[in-house]
Amino acid sequence: MTAVPDRPDVTLLALYDRALPQVYGYLMGRCGDRAVAEDLTSETFLAVAAGREDVPLTVGWLIGVARHKLVDHWRRQARQERLSRAVEGSAPEVHDPWDVEFNRWLAHEILARLAPQHRAALTLRYMDGLSVPEAATILDRSVAATEALLVRARREFRHVYEGSSDA
Repeated sequence: MTAVPDRPDVTLLALYDRALPQVYGYLMGRCGDRAVAEDLTSETFLAVAAGREDVPLTVGWLIGVARHKLVDHWRRQARQERLSRAVEGSAPEVHDPWDVEFNRWLAHEILARLAPQHRAALTLRYMDGLSVPEAATILDRSVAATEALLVRARREFRHVYEGSSDA
């Protein structure tokens, strides 16, 4: 069967086949949770299929959509954690850092223990390599507010990291 280039469904399927490993890998590398990465990958492609406009469909553009889906996930998670603490009065779950074998996994572990807004800021700035103004745009904050958020996030990361070495 030959692909018809002017059919959007054929173009989207071809892009899906080509981009799926890259989009999934991007999300998995940032959240460290297979189920979450799979869900966010699905959300990314569903969003593209449902709301495509006249934009060039590229892998880079899909990664941008995936980045937004990940930030949305962290925002939902933050709301759920606040609600859970308010209802139950309980502390967030703490993971055992001794299960982590590599520094990369330790970083993911520590990021998972941070407040979602801190996790988002650090991931965008240091894992994705975005500038502070670029991260501010994605986080929907001013540059000054994002810089202050990064200061607090680095301080929290350091505190958790130093506390994990005492265990």
